[in-house]
Amino acid sequence: MVTVDNFASKLCSIILEKNSSDEANEWRLLGQEQDGTLLFSWIQSSKNQEPVTKIGLYSYSSNDLTILHTFDTVINCIQASIDTNRTYLAYVIKETDPENNKVFSYKPYLLKIGPESTLCDLELERSRQILVQFLYQKHSVLSESCSVKFLILIHQECILQYQIKNDNSDLTASSFYYESLVRKFTWAQWDPVHQTLYYIHNRKPSRCLVEGEEDAVSSAGTKTSPTLSGLQFHDDLPHESVLNIPLNLPHLSTVFGSCGIYEDDTVPLRIHDCSLDLIVLTDSNGYVCVCHHYLYQPIQPTTELKDDDTSLVHFAYSVTVLHQSCVIHCVVPGLPWSKAKTIRPLFKFYGDHMLVFIPAVCTHLLDIGVMHEPCCHVITKPLLTDFEVHTICLTSLVTLGGDHVINLATLDLIDMHVPTSLLVQTFKSDTIMGNKLSILHYLILHRSEMETVSDLIAWQAEKPLSLGLPQLLREFLIGSSYASVHRNLPSDASHLVNLLPITTQHMGNELEVKINDKMICLSQDVLWNASMMLLSPQQRIVPYRSDIWVKLWEQLAKISKGKQRFKPNQVVEKLLVSLVCYQPEALSRSSTPMSPSGSLGSSSVLNDFLSIGNQCGRKSQIDALPFYEIESCTASKQEHIISVNLRELSMHLLKQSAENKISKFQWQSQTPMHVHAVATRYITAQLEQSRLLCQILCKAATFDPRQELDKGFVYIEQLQEERRFILFTILERYYLSVESIAFPLPQGFTSFFTFLGYKTLNFDMFLQYIQRNVLELQVDVMKIIMADIDNSKSGLHQKLKLLTLLPRSRAKRLLNQWNHPVSLMLRGREHALNILSGVETGTTRLHGIQKNKAFRGLTAFPSGDRLSPLDTFLDLLTAKASLTDLDFGLLIETTETSTEEFM
Repeated sequence: MVTVDNFASKLCSIILEKNSSDEANEWRLLGQEQDGTLLFSWIQSSKNQEPVTKIGLYSYSSNDLTILHTFDTVINCIQASIDTNRTYLAYVIKETDPENNKVFSYKPYLLKIGPESTLCDLELERSRQILVQFLYQKHSVLSESCSVKFLILIHQECILQYQIKNDNSDLTASSFYYESLVRKFTWAQWDPVHQTLYYIHNRKPSRCLVEGEEDAVSSAGTKTSPTLSGLQFHDDLPHESVLNIPLNLPHLSTVFGSCGIYEDDTVPLRIHDCSLDLIVLTDSNGYVCVCHHYLYQPIQPTTELKDDDTSLVHFAYSVTVLHQSCVIHCVVPGLPWSKAKTIRPLFKFYGDHMLVFIPAVCTHLLDIGVMHEPCCHVITKPLLTDFEVHTICLTSLVTLGGDHVINLATLDLIDMHVPTSLLVQTFKSDTIMGNKLSILHYLILHRSEMETVSDLIAWQAEKPLSLGLPQLLREFLIGSSYASVHRNLPSDASHLVNLLPITTQHMGNELEVKINDKMICLSQDVLWNASMMLLSPQQRIVPYRSDIWVKLWEQLAKISKGKQRFKPNQVVEKLLVSLVCYQPEALSRSSTPMSPSGSLGSSSVLNDFLSIGNQCGRKSQIDALPFYEIESCTASKQEHIISVNLRELSMHLLKQSAENKISKFQWQSQTPMHVHAVATRYITAQLEQSRLLCQILCKAATFDPRQELDKGFVYIEQLQEERRFILFTILERYYLSVESIAFPLPQGFTSFFTFLGYKTLNFDMFLQYIQRNVLELQVDVMKIIMADIDNSKSGLHQKLKLLTLLPRSRAKRLLNQWNHPVSLMLRGREHALNILSGVETGTTRLHGIQKNKAFRGLTAFPSGDRLSPLDTFLDLLTAKASLTDLDFGLLIETTETSTEEFM
């Protein structure tokens, strides 16, 4: 983001310390070696000396510059390399026409460093680009008998390997012999860290092995296709070809401008012309990415574009993520040709991501790590805004590592750290939901910045009616639950974590983001059988040699086997069936995993699981909620959801771990104890993150536990109508998000949310929410709603409608507690119905609204012949049941109450 140092300034200060009268300028980076040392050239002059060109070796760690060679005059040295023993120096001189900058020739030289330097002309002068590079040897094998080898790369011609004879005293044509490694090639790159040479050449396609398809060779005739190959060099063994990737370069022949123009890239060491801008990035963990940048027009122009042409072209790149067996494509349409041709993008590993910086356009964070499938890519505004496009040529150095890169145009050391503020700014801008989900995922799992995530969720909750809020809440729940388990899981059970859900996004989703009036399109394709492009471990010179290529092979083997992550939809589908039969009054708390004697609750580590958030420096969130975490029913819906989650997740982990124990390169079988540990910790994390999210949203809805004295139903009663509506709208989105991925709700939320809906919605809408199972009428909330509704005719109708929506046992319990004539009538009718239908009833009890009324038996409603309707009805009941089973008081008072007008 900012310039932190400048190599030219540091090097000039070293020169001035030795001789204050010398002047050094025109510094150029000539190359870097495996140990991180850098080769520079510069022009040095003084009052008593004409300007000359010098080559020096610089160590960034010790800030030391060693002069290797001084030329007699000023020459144009474009690249150099030094051997491990610091005995030989190879360099390339480029001669050009100063008037039109046309290349006359590239010419390599070999210099033996010492008191009496010996220079050898390798006699390989060409008009095409030439580069040189020494091979490395381990320090443990360095001796006088070791031969020194170096490569000479001649564009479009060959790659030669030279070996210097051990008995040479002076460098002459007979001092070394060489062999040709590669014939004609179009592009090449040297990887100093892993000592690998990548090159692109044309080869005939292999014969088709799929039955029913035409033979590719016979149909194509002699046509060849570009192939990226990799030569792996060893210290004490012959080199071997470890990689062969067929490339799809459709725009190679349509690149604008004339070819044969070279950039002379020395870091990384690449040989190519303007027709193909490609770079390979590797990491010791087995990461291999092939990055290709190109320009094209959808409609081929009839005339060649000039340098100052403002015609619009498409700026595009593709990243072949070999270790994830996919290709990521990006297109930035509508850039003027005069600007687009000067832009050189930066491709750099950035933790588990790849940072792609396109100057003056945008910055990408491509999710290419092996933690999960590459699907959460982030697009932001460009990092560097204070530089002109033509003055930016960024690349990474082995010496620096981290987030620092060097600008080859100015030798500035630049910090390319992506600040959190830029991600927050992008999230709050008018970007699409896919980009917001990726930013949320990145902050949760790759940066662990939960405070920033909480602020973003709260900011988004200020617009509760936005369509994307439930998606963001789901991403938070799934991502934070995974992160919580990943931080607190034993290392021997780490493979099972890869089976847990990690994001709501899917691999292959297309992303279109508008940055600075440019619609940037990101898409993704899957590679077919990527492991066929590699040399298998058993085919290596040393079988199963532990290096980057074996790690890459193992990673591709895991992908080909195909691990299946647990999907919340599996639990959602189970709950659709089980919740139909869910009767909390009929369940026993001892049968649920959260019960004191249950499998999860009885474990001594339950409290440790529940304190995962506390270990991160956060206090318990229970008091921060606007309701009491208490359930009135015997077994809550929360426990039922936890039980189903635990069962389904455990079965999934057992099945997947059993399927992946066959191959040597697959995960080892996990014991049931590992499965239980992962499953229980994940389910506990679900509950913790669900509670945390509820707290964040309630705080966003202006609930402050430090100021609010009351909680629960009293808090809702005291809320203003506007605040009540905002709180209900936010919690409704929260409820829908949690239900859609089968996460548990905090205890007490259901009743609180139901009463909030009752106070916010009109009654007809409130009934629809209940009928659609969004709101649930638990006993505690029904009591307060029944007390809140008046006893007018409309109020009684509302109460009866609510009672009819309840399960029978719950409605009966509430009727017994409702001190109203209507309750009396309903209970009396039910009692008579039970007697007539033969259902057993309890012991005879006196019921009534008025406690001073006595039992009047058969004298109630007397008539002349003592055959009143009540007498006849009671006679019918006594014939069906014994007198001890009849509640005469209830029946008589029901009859009396039915003569009054209530409804």
